[in-house]
Amino acid sequence: MLWGNLLAMALVIVGLALGFKFAIDIYTHHGEAVTIPNLTHKTFDDADHILSELGLDMVVSDTGYIKTLPPGCILEQYPAPGERVKPGRTIFVTINATQTPTITLPDVIDNCSLREAMAKLTAMGFKLNPPKFVPGEKDWVYGILVNGKHVAYGDKIPVDAKLTILAGNGMRDASDSVDYVDPTVDTPDDNSGDVDEFQEVPATEEDDNSKQKEEPDKDPFTPVE
Repeated sequence: MLWGNLLAMALVIVGLALGFKFAIDIYTHHGEAVTIPNLTHKTFDDADHILSELGLDMVVSDTGYIKTLPPGCILEQYPAPGERVKPGRTIFVTINATQTPTITLPDVIDNCSLREAMAKLTAMGFKLNPPKFVPGEKDWVYGILVNGKHVAYGDKIPVDAKLTILAGNGMRDASDSVDYVDPTVDTPDDNSGDVDEFQEVPATEEDDNSKQKEEPDKDPFTPVE
C-alpha cells in the first residue's frame, strides 16, 4: 500500500512537470520563429499590413528625411531584415518625415567672420554655396541669402536649402566716400567797417597819488664827495 501511494505521488509530480513545460512552450511559442521581411522604402500602411499577417507588431521610433522618397515610407527597421523572431515581437521603424525639417538660423550676421560663420553653419547641418563678396570690412559677414532672398537671425531654414554668405571684400564702397573740406578761418578786414570799442581812459589825480604811495622811499643817505 505504501509503495502504491509513493508511485502515485511520483506520477502526479511528473505529470505536473510535463504539463508546466508544455504550457510554457505554448505561451512562449517555443520552436516557432518568423523571418522579418524587408520593409525599407515601403509605405507605413503596407509595412503594417505585412507585419500583422506574420503576427508581428510595428512601432515608429524615429523620423528622418530623404527628399527623394515619399513622406511616411520606411527608412530603417530594427531588428534587421532576415532575422528570425518569435510571433508577437515588436519591430521598430524609422519613417520619412511628412514635412521638410527646418533649422533655426543662428546669430552670425554682422556678428562674426566668414570663417566662423561657415564653421558654425556647417556644424548645424546647413548646406552652403560659395560666399559672395561685397564692399566692406574684409571677411566680415554682412548678410545671408536663401534662394536670392535675405534671411535674418531666428528664421526657420529648410534643411535642403543652400545658404549664400555675404562677406566683405576689404574695399570701401564708393557711396561711403567722404569729401573733406578745409575749414575756413575768419581774418580781420581793415575795410570791414568794424568799430574798435576800446577807449582810452585818462588817469585821475587820485590814481597819481596812490601810485606815488606805492613807490618806495628814496634813501636819505647822500654820499660826500
